[in-house]
Amino acid sequence: MRENTSLNRRQVLALTGAALLPAPMVMAQGRPRVVVIGGGAGGATVARYLAKDGGGAIEVVLVEPAHRYDSCFFSNLALGGFWEFAALGHGYDGLAGVQLVQDWATGIDRDARRVALGGGGSVSYDRLVIAPGIDFVGGAVPGWDVASQQAMPHAYKGGRQIRLLKAQIEAMREGGTFAMIAPPNPYRCPPGPYERVSMVAHLLAQSNPSAKILIIDPKESFAKQALFEEGWQNHYPGMITRIGPDFGAGNIEVRPETMEIVIDGEPEKVDVCNVIPAQQAGMIAVDAGLTDETGWVPVRPEDMRSRLDEAVTVLGDAAAQGDMPKSAFAANSQAKVVAHALRAELTGSTAPAPRYLNTCWSLIAENDGVRVGATYAPAEGKITALDSFVSQPGEGAERRQQTFLESVDWYRAISADIFGSSSS
Repeated sequence: MRENTSLNRRQVLALTGAALLPAPMVMAQGRPRVVVIGGGAGGATVARYLAKDGGGAIEVVLVEPAHRYDSCFFSNLALGGFWEFAALGHGYDGLAGVQLVQDWATGIDRDARRVALGGGGSVSYDRLVIAPGIDFVGGAVPGWDVASQQAMPHAYKGGRQIRLLKAQIEAMREGGTFAMIAPPNPYRCPPGPYERVSMVAHLLAQSNPSAKILIIDPKESFAKQALFEEGWQNHYPGMITRIGPDFGAGNIEVRPETMEIVIDGEPEKVDVCNVIPAQQAGMIAVDAGLTDETGWVPVRPEDMRSRLDEAVTVLGDAAAQGDMPKSAFAANSQAKVVAHALRAELTGSTAPAPRYLNTCWSLIAENDGVRVGATYAPAEGKITALDSFVSQPGEGAERRQQTFLESVDWYRAISADIFGSSSS
């Protein structure tokens, strides 16, 4: 897929691929092996492009325990009733030429260049690509841990959690309160929590219009703030209240057993609580000693190579990305740079100059879509923004509808680009 910051609906390229080989492939002697951990937007893309463009010169192994990937991106639209949950699922049978190992990667021996598997085996590598996404920082929200996720879902990794959150919202008492604990920076998908609030408001406006939404936010400001606040006032007046750090959001505790939030020492009873904790790189990267004091993996901006291990590349949400946000579009863009760089290194070919793209779309209400994005390049030791764009307050209904339609086309096109087919 050719990436664009503004998609023309008639020009969206739907890519397809041949079937994945279910059994180990017969490998040519001496081919370098690239092992990819994680079959999401970053990992699946780099595996697919290495196999597709490598001309058979590189053995590509993808380690991913799930048979299907449920995208976190666009899951807010399923929460709001604009998108079917089934449309979020994608299989791996479009990754032609990729050997799929459906198992957990449980550890990395960087000295031996070997990945340990949950089933007891292991796989060696010449080069390793890690795209593990996020994990949560323990103790980031006092009173909450992953054992509390059934009572107070995070719903920030896709799959069952987002379904659970929707079921809880639909079961709220009339006039009840939905609360969201927003995360501190940096985190996956900067506009994501606020699009979620918009979709929850849309759901409640239809079925429980006297309900209230409370945002407890440790940040002074947030992505697309003017656009979201304008939209909330226009579409959901009086429903949404945000408490920032000046009013106690920096001192909170949750009590899942009683469904309470304690804000600056004052308990508040709520009906549903969505806790999105502080985040860090996926634990496989942490355990491998690839993260720094920030909890993220420092990488070289020109090829996403780990600054701590030349044989390891880390991309997507787990990487410290400079100016680039953590998003599916960003991971997909980085994966193509990585695939070019690895192919050039391992086959003696030439890689194009690295360039990165990102666009984040958000839906505020029916046909009211907004976006923000930029182009990036390596500079000053990091991925640096070259230029940017953002929707503007006061845009007309036609422009906002077109932005939403662009986002739908983008989802379908990027899904095909990542997985070689649109859904499963």
